[in-house]
Amino acid sequence: MLIIVGFIVVIASVIGGFIGSHGRLGALWQPFEFVIIGGAAFGAFLVANPMKVVKATLGEVIGVLKGPRYTGEDYLNVLSLLYELLNRARKEGFMALESHVENPAESSIFGAYPKIQNDHHLLDFITDCMRLMIGSNIEPQELEPLLDLELEKHHHEALAPAHALTKVADSLPGFGIVAAVLGIVITMGSIGGDIAEVGAHVAGALVGTFLGILLAYGFVAPLAAAIEARAEQDSRIYETVKTALIASLHGYAPKIALEFARKTVPSNFRPSFLEFEQHLKSLK
Repeated sequence: MLIIVGFIVVIASVIGGFIGSHGRLGALWQPFEFVIIGGAAFGAFLVANPMKVVKATLGEVIGVLKGPRYTGEDYLNVLSLLYELLNRARKEGFMALESHVENPAESSIFGAYPKIQNDHHLLDFITDCMRLMIGSNIEPQELEPLLDLELEKHHHEALAPAHALTKVADSLPGFGIVAAVLGIVITMGSIGGDIAEVGAHVAGALVGTFLGILLAYGFVAPLAAAIEARAEQDSRIYETVKTALIASLHGYAPKIALEFARKTVPSNFRPSFLEFEQHLKSLK
């Protein structure tokens, strides 16, 4: 919602200031300038990125309007899932988790958290980590670098749409100049004709430069920044999982390991110590 409000403020400020300065709104209506700038920018975007990034970018443009991927409830569910897994392992040994980890789709523990069960990235991260803990005598100092590499790879992929849009934003002023130059070419063909017609062509050419800069800094660059911020925030849930599992490998009891993990939850989603304690009691 805040993104939409911001775009409305940008448009209202620019158009309102133009009209307030006695500008004629009709002079800004240059649809073919949009075709040149928008089409060239989109074509360059397709050339510069693989199909995976193109699809991810289109998905993130829609997703960023919905807000963060993970809410406070999702963090609480992840902490609860990890508590149940680690508590079962503490009582029965890690081998008792093998069937749950190998087949989470039919697991009674994972089945209690359908959103996590359907989030294949997060589910794979949890189960892959648990497999290492179950199938080997891996030490915390050995597991942590592996998890860091996994998180770095995931973070790099999550930021790809934002980086792609940033490059589009950087190119838009240049494409605005291309549109302006083409407008000047048209204007030169009208030299010697009606002065009003020549003036209209010059105005149209200048609108090309205006649109390129406005689209770059008023829309695409802020949208790229919003997608990057969303990716940064969404990645915190993986840090939460990592912290809990590493603390468990260090020998801490599930409640203590989960308390370490709770500290990594973003402050706007983090449950208080008492709220989390009461929630864990309700799971028994």
